[in-house]
This record gives sequence, C-alpha cells and structure tokens, in this order.
Amino acid sequence: MIKLFVSTPKLIVLITFISILQGCQPEQEQAKDIDVTELSIAKIHTAYQTNQYNSQDLVKAYLKRIGQYNHRVNAISVINQNALEVASKLDKEFAETGKLRPLHGIPILVKDNINTANLPTTAGSLALADYIPEQNAFVIQKLVDAGAIILAKTNMAEWAFSPKHTESSTLGITRNAYNQDYVPAGSSGGTSSAIAANFATVGLGTDTGNSIRGPSSHAALVGLRTTIGLVSRSAIVPLFLRNDVVGPMARTTEDAVRVLDVIAGYDENDPITANAEGKIPKSYLSYLVEDGLKGARIGVLNQLSDNHPDPEISTLFQQSIEDLTTLGATVINPINIPNFDNLKTNQWCAEFQHDVEAFLATYVKNEKMQTLEDIIAVGSKSEFAKGRLEANLGISGRYGAPSIECSDAYHDARRIAFRHGVEEVMEQNKLDALIYPTWNNKPALIRRFEEDYKGDNSQVISPHTGQPAFTVPMGFTSENLPAGLQFIGRMYDEPRLIKLIYAYEQGTLHRKPAELN
Repeated sequence: MIKLFVSTPKLIVLITFISILQGCQPEQEQAKDIDVTELSIAKIHTAYQTNQYNSQDLVKAYLKRIGQYNHRVNAISVINQNALEVASKLDKEFAETGKLRPLHGIPILVKDNINTANLPTTAGSLALADYIPEQNAFVIQKLVDAGAIILAKTNMAEWAFSPKHTESSTLGITRNAYNQDYVPAGSSGGTSSAIAANFATVGLGTDTGNSIRGPSSHAALVGLRTTIGLVSRSAIVPLFLRNDVVGPMARTTEDAVRVLDVIAGYDENDPITANAEGKIPKSYLSYLVEDGLKGARIGVLNQLSDNHPDPEISTLFQQSIEDLTTLGATVINPINIPNFDNLKTNQWCAEFQHDVEAFLATYVKNEKMQTLEDIIAVGSKSEFAKGRLEANLGISGRYGAPSIECSDAYHDARRIAFRHGVEEVMEQNKLDALIYPTWNNKPALIRRFEEDYKGDNSQVISPHTGQPAFTVPMGFTSENLPAGLQFIGRMYDEPRLIKLIYAYEQGTLHRKPAELN
C-alpha cells in the first residue's frame, strides 16, 4: 500500500493511496501503469485522443510517483484531494465533446504563495497556516478554465525571501532532485525539484529577483520570467510587488510556452497588465521554430559571464557559445553595457511590509493577522526567514538612495535608465538577445547554503528593467548538478526569445531525468 503525506494548515494527515482513489474508480479496476517520466502536454493529449489512458489514470500515476519519491526531495506541501474529481469531469467532457481544451487534463503544481481555492496558501509561513482562499488567483483560474488540474502545492522559501535555498516553517527544507545534498536554489525550489522529479507535467513559480530562473537552472528546467505586465500577479503573496512575476517552470520550452499562452493577459486587479494590451500574439506556439537561431545575433554579456565563474560552469558556457554558432547564430563576444555598475546600483526598494499588509487586507481578512508585527509575533521555524521579517519591519523606500522615488518598471526613473542602457547596446549591435550563465557557480551544499551562495546572475538586470529573461538547460557538472543558460530580450519580445531558446534546446538536448532511486 502506497502512502502519501498531505499537509493541512495545522497538522500532517496520513492518507493512503487507496483512500485518495475511493469513489473515483471501480474496485475491480486497477490503476494503469503509466510511465510519467518526461511526459509532455502534447504526448499526454495524444494518449487521451488514442484512448491509451485518461486524466484520472494520469493523476493516479503522478500521485503514485509522489508517494514513492517525495521523501527524497520534500517538495510537495499539500495534495489537492479534489484532483481526481476534477479529472473525472474532464474525462466526461472529452468523452461527450471529443475536444480537448488547451491544458485539458494536465496536472500542474503550484507554488505555495499563489491563491488556490480550497487549498492552503501559506507562503511557507506559520502566520498563514490557516489561510485557505475561497477563490483562485487570476492565473490559476485561467489554467483551470483551460482544463488544467491543480494537483498539489509546492514548498517554497518562506515568504519568498531566499534565493539561496528553499526552507519553510510549514514543510522544512527542499532538496535538489539531481543531488539531494544540494540546494534547488530559492524561492521556487519546491516547484523546480518536483517538476524535475516528474511529480506533474508543469509547474508555476514566482520570480522577484531570481526565483523562477535560479531554481529552474538548478533543476535542468526551462523557466520563463516574462516582461513585467504580461502576466497577472493578483492574489499572490508578494515579496516586492514592483518586481514580482509569476511564470511557468517546465521540462521543455514547448510545455512552458503552452502555459504562457494561457496565463498571459489583462487582469483588472493588476493594473500593470494594461501595458500588455495589443502586445500579445494570438499564440506563442507559432514561435517554436527549430531553426530559430539561424541569422540571429546574440551578445555575450561578459560583465556577468566573466564574474568569477566556476571553471566547470565556464566550460559549459563556452560550449553553449559554440553550439549557438553551430546552430546558425552570430555570437558577438564580448558585449559591455556602458556605466553598468552605476546603472545596476540602488535598484531595490524596501516594500515588503507595505505589500504584504495590502495582501492581508485584501485577501486574508483576518483581524488577528493584519500587520507585519502580527506575522513576526506568530514566529517562524526558519532563522533565515525570521531575520528577514525583522529586517523589513518599519523600513520603506529605496535601499541606498531614499530620496529617489520607488515605482514600477514603467515609471521608475532608475529602472527606465537601466533598461535604456541595456536596450541601447542591443540596438547598436543589432542583437536579438544577450546571454550569460543563469548562475556562475554550482548549486550550494545545503549545509553551506549561506557561505556558498555566489554566482546568481538573475538578480542583476531583468527584475529591475522589467525585461523578459528565460533560462534553458546548459548541461551538467561533474556532481550531476544542472546549469542554465539565460537569454534576456527587449520588453514584450517573448516571441523572439522563445525562438532562440527552443532552437538551442532542440539543438543541444541537455535535459535528462533526475534519478531518485
């Protein structure tokens, strides 16, 4: 008998796999033996159409795998006990209509800071342990409307504070799926380790400075930090809302793009998404072009790539440059952004207290949980998170330059100047994208995550400029630790970036499954 641990707000409930299936499957019918390793959305839909299995069968298969291997990575925080019921309804719909919605019957994992109806949204904290939203966040509802099945929530760095590691008060430490002695980075490490471990088809993460791209690079995934304004952030526990983005984390570019196709769009509850109107193509899928690097001009941003990289990462990066050239791109190396050190300085603003208190007032609506002081009073099991909570109490404004007003990527003078500096260099050199290693160093050992945190390139440009930045697998180091290659483009130039990363992915095929036995 396979057992699954399912988190609830106040306790851990032990549920047998048989009880999860109760009422959803005749007693005499056995669950189909489905190999879920590296399954893609397209492969799943083909299986549905050819009657190899249905979405109930697939949900059972993923739940079985979670039950077998989650203890190795500690990535799943709560299972959706309604997943099989949702799958049953989707199977009935397909039987009646013969039509599949864009994400019909696709099991998805969701980071635990995104509101999901009738499932806890804790942000990994004790303060929100009792918070169960009644409604889905905008992006979750779009996924559900497209036929997706919310299979489970994933662990995260508490309050999304840590890019270094993934540790919460609700679940503890998540481990890297490829080598469990190492971190999956943060803060979306639960999603990255779970998707790398094939616990579902695709996942959602959030990225304030690194938290989609870092964990994706540490798990041989494709991670998309899109242009600020392309995807709604409403009903998501914020870190710094001015920088926050939600996006897909997937084993393939195609699967990530299929999710992006669904979640991009205007949300009246997130006004910044008005900037995307008229800039979203009918479908991003048309940009999945295998020869998309032919004729492309790619610039190597050596101000990041040459910043004391680990020798093995440097070797992988140099090989990626050769591969890009072989695949038809012209690589300009090096590229330097004038005044780079000044442009990147004083970009961060201390807005956590304001943003989290607004979230509490808008969504949580608990008289006992209204302020950052209330959160601190509840406490934390994570010393790292506890220190960050206390550090954010009573502060606001721009770090290092409090006289300069903080605003969003479309109105903040320093952010706009930084973006112009990057884009001017791209224009002068007629570049389609800039590249650099997503992380200049290998993942850190869990026991040394603070000392070994170095090489995180994702924090430097796109969170501040608002530009899209995508990471794609670049290979593995000698410890079987993944590395990522990051492409950054112009605002709303997701179509071009998709062409580039898809062509690189298909031309190199670096992704390989994590072995958890």
